[in-house]
Amino acid sequence: MKLLSFRKDGREMFGAVVGNGVVDLTDWRVDVHTLADYIACGGYLDAARHVEGREIVATLGEIEYLPVIPRAEKIVCAVRNYLDHHQEALAAGLNRELSEFPPIFLRVWRSQVAHAQPIVKPRCSDTLDWEGELAVIIGTSGRDISEADAWDHVAGYSVYNDASVREWQFHAKQIASGKNFESTGAFGPWMVTADEIAPGRTLTLQTRLNGEVVQSSDTGHMIFSVPQLIAYASTIFTLVPGDVIVTGTPAGVGFGRKPPQYMKVGDVVEVEIESIGTLRNQVVAQD
Repeated sequence: MKLLSFRKDGREMFGAVVGNGVVDLTDWRVDVHTLADYIACGGYLDAARHVEGREIVATLGEIEYLPVIPRAEKIVCAVRNYLDHHQEALAAGLNRELSEFPPIFLRVWRSQVAHAQPIVKPRCSDTLDWEGELAVIIGTSGRDISEADAWDHVAGYSVYNDASVREWQFHAKQIASGKNFESTGAFGPWMVTADEIAPGRTLTLQTRLNGEVVQSSDTGHMIFSVPQLIAYASTIFTLVPGDVIVTGTPAGVGFGRKPPQYMKVGDVVEVEIESIGTLRNQVVAQD
């Protein structure tokens, strides 16, 4: 099942995709108001039954998409988690060794945009880069989750473009400044529930800039697996329903090209992941 957050008639809602339409689940239970709430109470496990008998409230073309989890408590992002990306970073002069542990940073929710919403190029830099990534949405809370149990804590999967302002990312060894500019991290269009994708299944990933393929890889090339990322992050803090793990990007980013290539105002960037969907955004200038 595909679950999404959206806005219709000025109201924030969540629901399920049925064909080319959307079924509203916002009133499914009085204490459930958001997709994160729905995940927390386990509703996503039986979403197919919950849509039965409900009318389609809009087509996909009539809604305003929101980030899948609009205000996630934690957005945990992995750095250099594909070996080919690590190697291209070295070739571009970023002299950092492979880590024994997963390098991670946190994004704030206000840095996110939805499918079909604009990615905003900040006025302070011309180094806005693309990073197509698999996103994992946490379904059940846990602290010190073992790798063996990690899949049991996954609610579903989505697509992420961890767009990065490289100039600011490289201001210091801590890269979060370049990863948290407002309206740069695209997340969507929806979440595919975990029952649709077998644990550990290899998924192809492709990023296109104005129709040209710039990244083409698959999740089998990750250095740290999804269970390893969950286990590591949950050692630091309790993961809660609706938390997002963004798993890293493969080779093909703009700063690794010779000469470097970055997103410009008017560009259209698409990230497509097998069995999940395509995230599409246009780049606009900061007001």
